[in-house]
Amino acid sequence: MGYSKFLALYLHEHMSHQAKTILITGGAKRIGRQMAITLHQAGHNIIVHYRSSAGPASELVAQLNKKRDASAVALQGELLNTAAIPSLVAEAADAFGGIDVLINNASTFYPTPIELLQEDFWNDLVGSNLKAPAFMVKACVPYIRERNGSIINIVDIHARKPMANHPAYCSAKAGLEMLTMSLARDLAPYIRVNGVSPGAILWPEDDSGVAEQQEILEKIPMARLGQPEDVASLVSFLVDQGDYITGQIIAVDGGRSVVI
Repeated sequence: MGYSKFLALYLHEHMSHQAKTILITGGAKRIGRQMAITLHQAGHNIIVHYRSSAGPASELVAQLNKKRDASAVALQGELLNTAAIPSLVAEAADAFGGIDVLINNASTFYPTPIELLQEDFWNDLVGSNLKAPAFMVKACVPYIRERNGSIINIVDIHARKPMANHPAYCSAKAGLEMLTMSLARDLAPYIRVNGVSPGAILWPEDDSGVAEQQEILEKIPMARLGQPEDVASLVSFLVDQGDYITGQIIAVDGGRSVVI
């Protein structure tokens, strides 16, 4: 069999499923962006939520629609304002006539040494990493249940192994992990709920700690930094092939969680 025929058969097998509508919070940049691209390549319609990244969101949606017309939209929303979440989700559902999958990816990340912890920091980190995902699920459940869809929460390996000077962030992600397992029990059998826990995939945009980065890399059995595609490929699997998987928290970390 020639390569072109093999590729055609492969694409037919893997893309002949019915297109799903997937809402990705914080989908304009970094891992969220790659998830949008990967899931769009699999034939799905993508709703890119963003808070302040209007430019990257518009660019991404234009890129996706150029490849397949009318297959992606961008929606702005402040998820810390939980009162606005139902209208955001309703607008998302209107875009393609429903919602099959919610990916809670939006996150805030920065250190909060306990001596410097302020209530605003706590509300921001817990709000974005735990409270907002819970209220997004609440608003999306009626739509997702209609389609026997799924929810994927982007957690963090540090939900289980804390990172120094990040007590608020790590606590919030630990809460998101428990929320994932609780919802998997409560929403079965109509909705699957899983978590994906990235390790060292991308360095923080404002991080210039070269020595610290090298120390982290030395603790990764795979001996390299992960790529956004590593997370996106697992998410794609859970969306399209994980029909009997729910309540699981799966690390994508090159084995680092075995070491730390």
